[in-house]
Amino acid sequence: MGGSQVNQALVRLYFEVRDGLRDPVAAWAKLTGNSQLYQRARGERRVPLDDMTAAELTAAAMAYTAACHGAEQVAALASSPLARVVGGLGGAVLTEHPCAPEQVLGPRFAGPGADDWARAAHVLLWGENNRLVRTADTPAVIAGRYKGQKVVAIGTHPTRLSDETLVVRPGTDGALAMAMGHVLLKEFFLDRTPFAAHAMERTDLPFLVRLREREPGFVPGGLTGGAYGRLSLYGAEAVEVLLPRFDFGPGVLRRGVPVLRDGGELVTTVFDLLLAAYGVARPGLPGVWPDGYEDRAEPYTPAWQEAYTGVAASRALKTARELGVTAEKTGGRCVIVPGRLETPHADTAYRAMLALLVLTGCGGGWAQAGQEGIPLVPYLCLHACGEDRSDVGALSWALAEGLFARRSARSVLLEAVADGWPMAPPPRVLALPRPIYPLPPGVDLLIGPDEHCDLSPPDPELVAEALAKLAGGMPLAEPGGPAAAGRMRLLVDHAWMHEYGEALPTYRPPGLGLPVKPTQLVR
Repeated sequence: MGGSQVNQALVRLYFEVRDGLRDPVAAWAKLTGNSQLYQRARGERRVPLDDMTAAELTAAAMAYTAACHGAEQVAALASSPLARVVGGLGGAVLTEHPCAPEQVLGPRFAGPGADDWARAAHVLLWGENNRLVRTADTPAVIAGRYKGQKVVAIGTHPTRLSDETLVVRPGTDGALAMAMGHVLLKEFFLDRTPFAAHAMERTDLPFLVRLREREPGFVPGGLTGGAYGRLSLYGAEAVEVLLPRFDFGPGVLRRGVPVLRDGGELVTTVFDLLLAAYGVARPGLPGVWPDGYEDRAEPYTPAWQEAYTGVAASRALKTARELGVTAEKTGGRCVIVPGRLETPHADTAYRAMLALLVLTGCGGGWAQAGQEGIPLVPYLCLHACGEDRSDVGALSWALAEGLFARRSARSVLLEAVADGWPMAPPPRVLALPRPIYPLPPGVDLLIGPDEHCDLSPPDPELVAEALAKLAGGMPLAEPGGPAAAGRMRLLVDHAWMHEYGEALPTYRPPGLGLPVKPTQLVR
C-alpha cells in the first residue's frame, strides 16, 4: 500500500466496473455516467490505496475528461503535485500568484531561483514569508548570509532569518513601499542619477503621456506611443495635475508637472508624473508638495508612512538608501521575496513594491517567477460563488468617470473574459494541495488532502506514465516557455487602472475590498 487514500465506496465501484470492461477510461466513463449512483457513493470514509491503482484511477479520470469534455476541465492549483501533469495535458493550472508582476515586469518574466538568492547582495523578505523561508529555501538564505548578504524582513511578525526586521501593521505594506520610492526618486534620480541610463532603456519612464483637461487642472490620459529623449520635460511650462490619494478616503493630490504641446495636446513624461505622484518636489512647479522627509501630512514621505505602518521614518529612510546604494554598487543584485499581504488591496501594494526594483535596475529580482495560468480567485468567483451585489465602482477614485458605477465584480469579470482575459470552464477533475472553499459544483473527481476529497494526491510520475499509456503514448509537454523581453512599466495604461486611480503606484489602506477588483483583470 502507498500513501494514497480514496473514498472506499468510490474505489469499490471503480473496481466493479473496471473488472468488467478491462479499460480504465471506459470504466471511468461508465462510473460517472450513472450520476445518481456515483454521487451516492461519494462522501464515505477514505481507505488506503496502492500507488499504481491510485495513479490509474487519476489518469483514467483525466484522460476521459480531456477527450470528452476538453482538457481545460481538468484543473489543478499550481502548488499541487499534479500541476505539471495537468499543465502538460493542456489543462487549467490555477495560480495564486499576484497579477502585479506581469503588469509591471511584463508577461512571463523570469524571476530569480533559490540559488540566485544566495548570490544576491540585498534581500527583502516582504510579507508573510516566514513559513516559506523556514522550509525549502532556508539553505539559500543561510548560504547568502555567509557571503555577507543583507537580509531585511518586512511583515507583521518578526523573523530570526534576517539581519533586521521592520514590523508593519497589517495591510500597510504599500505605504512603506511608497515612502521608500519617494526616497529613491529624490536621492537617486534628482540628487544623483546612477539609474538614468537603465530608466531610459528598460522602463517606460521617458514615454509621453497625454493630459486631459479636468477643472481645475489636468488628469493623465493614455500614452502617446512615443518616448522623449530625456526622462523629464523639466524647464518647460508647467500645469497642475490631479492625482488620486486614498489615505483619507478617495481624494485628490494637486501637483505640477512640466509639459510640452504635441499637436493640440499637452503631454508630459511618465517620470514627471511619477515624481508628482510620489510627492518629490522640484522648484517652480505648482501644486501642494511635502516640505521634506519629515512632513507627516503629505503623501508619501518617510514621516507620512510612520503613522500608518508603525515603522519609524528613520528606518524607512535607511532601508530605502541601503537598497539604492547596494543596487548601484552591485549592478542590480537586490531581491524582493514577496509573501502574502494582509489586505484586499494586495495587488496595489505589490505594484508599489515592484516599483522599487524597477527604479533601481533590479527588475529580475522579484523572487516569484511569472507563472502562466488561470488566477484562482476569479476562477472561484466565476464558477463557485453565486451572484454578488458588490458595487465595484465604490472603490474608484474621487475623479472617476463612472465606468463601474452600480456594477458587480462578477459582471466586470465576465466582460474581461469576453475580451480575452484567460479563464477556463468549470472543472470536472480538480487537484488541490490544501482545502479551498467554496468549490465549483459538478466536480467528478476531487483530489486533495482532506476527508472531503475523493482521493489524496497520488505520485505525479506514476500518473504521468499511466496517462501517457491511456492517451496512446502522447508525451506530456512541460508548461511554461521563454520569458518575454520588453520595457518594465510603472504606468499601467489601461482604462480600468485609470478609473480606479491605480495606473501609477499608490497606497490604499486596509479596509473593505472586493474578491475581484477590475485592476486584477488587466494584462
